[in-house]
Amino acid sequence: MKDSQTGPAYVWEAHSEADTVRFAEKLAELSRPGTVLALDGDLGAGKTRFAQAFARGLEVPGLVNSPTFTIIKEYEGGRLPFYHMDVYRLSIAEADELGLEEYFEGDGVSLVEWASLIEPLLPPERLHIGIALTGPASRRLTCRPIGEAYAAWCRTLGMQAIEEEEETP
Repeated sequence: MKDSQTGPAYVWEAHSEADTVRFAEKLAELSRPGTVLALDGDLGAGKTRFAQAFARGLEVPGLVNSPTFTIIKEYEGGRLPFYHMDVYRLSIAEADELGLEEYFEGDGVSLVEWASLIEPLLPPERLHIGIALTGPASRRLTCRPIGEAYAAWCRTLGMQAIEEEEETP
């Protein structure tokens, strides 16, 4: 993915599920109204688990599970409203009909699983996160901030910047 607002990609090496959870919770702490996380990764890479940990970091009460069949699940009662989306089964036209921009521009935080499938509908500023399995419990999270606010998050988290030629989401 290349965008005129992107700088370097950043990497977080998670050596355990606990590392992945910690990273998601730290991102949640930085979140503010209008935050958009665009999440991609192979089946079984941990997208939904990441979303659950992120929701916990937002202090969302109750069970957070995959919105595979409902497409969008809205969670209230946390520090911010949380909108968890799974667009795997949607075409761009179908996703466009959902009015996603209302979520993206609202008072909550949006996390979109399989986000690259609806790339043209995503807001101009977002944090794109690619999750790749690197071992049984380890993952490489590659973040591409689109917009300076998200780049500042990556630097705040002490993430390692990587060169352009490396694989990114």
